[in-house]
Amino acid sequence: MKTSAFALLAGLAYLAAGLLGLVPALLTPPPPDAPPTTFTLLYGYLLGLFPVNVVHTALHLAIGVWGIAAWRSSNPAMFARAIALLYGTLAVLGMIPLFNTLLGWIPIHGNDVWLHGMTAAVAAYFGWRGEVTHAERRGARMDRRHRVEPVMQERRHGTADRRFAHA
Repeated sequence: MKTSAFALLAGLAYLAAGLLGLVPALLTPPPPDAPPTTFTLLYGYLLGLFPVNVVHTALHLAIGVWGIAAWRSSNPAMFARAIALLYGTLAVLGMIPLFNTLLGWIPIHGNDVWLHGMTAAVAAYFGWRGEVTHAERRGARMDRRHRVEPVMQERRHGTADRRFAHA
């Protein structure tokens, strides 16, 4: 898969996650032991798994739009590298109890930790790998179709007749 295809798929996935985070029917209330956040608008667990609020949803929408824009740009690897660093940092911060809500702004605890970690790993692969290049098909050894062989002259027209190359 090309890096531009990764940028498009990641952009579409995070745009979809952002749009789903805006639908209150898809959010379940947070459990009583969930860390409190300052922004409680649309605060809940998306599909019962991922903690989100309005700021987290806005971040997903922004990254989705950025991914689609990076797909159309000349350097989608820069998008992949930035996403790898951003989501890697969010995955690490989500494991630290003091920062698992980014100072009360964005809930990044629970299942968000492994989701952000997986996103960072895949983005790092596409961001820092060497681009796939296709080797030259023709090498030093020539294909039989490119070999120069003597041919007989056709008697009627005086042109080369390749049907009898062995003669």
